[in-house]
Amino acid sequence: MGSFNTSFGEGFILVGFSDWPQLELILFIYILIFYSLTLFGNTTIIILSQLDPRLHTPMYFFLCHLSFLDLCYTTSTVPQLLINLSGLDRTISYGGCVAQLFIYLSLGGTECVLLVVMAFDRYAAVCRPLHYTTIMHPLLCQSLAIAAWVGGLVNSLIQTNLMMAMPLCGLHYLNHFFCEMPVLQKLACEDTGGTEAKMFVARVIIIVVPAALILVSYAHIAQAVLRIKSMAGRRKAFGTCGSHLLVVCLFYGSAMYTYLQPTGSYSESEGKFVALFYTIIIPMLNPLIYTLRNKDVKGALWKVLGRGRDLG
Repeated sequence: MGSFNTSFGEGFILVGFSDWPQLELILFIYILIFYSLTLFGNTTIIILSQLDPRLHTPMYFFLCHLSFLDLCYTTSTVPQLLINLSGLDRTISYGGCVAQLFIYLSLGGTECVLLVVMAFDRYAAVCRPLHYTTIMHPLLCQSLAIAAWVGGLVNSLIQTNLMMAMPLCGLHYLNHFFCEMPVLQKLACEDTGGTEAKMFVARVIIIVVPAALILVSYAHIAQAVLRIKSMAGRRKAFGTCGSHLLVVCLFYGSAMYTYLQPTGSYSESEGKFVALFYTIIIPMLNPLIYTLRNKDVKGALWKVLGRGRDLG
């Protein structure tokens, strides 16, 4: 079995969920529905945040970035999955696989950093309310957003280059529905302990460090909330931060399961279903989590709908 990744003319066959043919039609229907809801929900948040002046705040500025990120994140894998489930084409070229891996890692790394930025915004809002507008001025918000995107890009450059430097060989089958890093690593021809150690360090930096920073910020937020004497004030503070904390738990929990366990113990079958969760379910839930109990977003939505009816 020769080295595979030197043969750029060949590609991979994505096994997807063909192991469970009885599930493919059901998965196709549900994933198509979830993907449509993801596109609708995140696009709605972006449009509302631009149209309503009440949403021109740092919180919604970062939420817009998260919504745009989720749109790109889910679109990098779901159309390929829908084609796979329909049985029309299960192949992906080597170049397409590398591009998908690079884009996916870049967007995932950006979300890791962006969630830290959003935690800092919540920390400033709860712990420094009198200085919030001074701290979170527009220039700082733009700089933090740019830092998140650049951080994700750098993370992807490092990990993709390390992955593509590994000699791959064997069958051209990927037991997944997209070019996921742990599945590609299992195709390595030789002992790649040194490369895997470097990749693990890169993952710790992009996943564990941001998660630790978020926990520290929420420890300070919890202390500040407990010092609030009125129950109404506490409820408002918890409402402000609870949605973000839920998103953090869902995202980092699935990311740690996938990327921080040893390659040898990674289950491809379980990994596919976990990947469904963080590529489809979480991007669909984010708009609901952030807006379901948010009066500002509800007000903006009814205002836009009311204006549309008036124009009609």
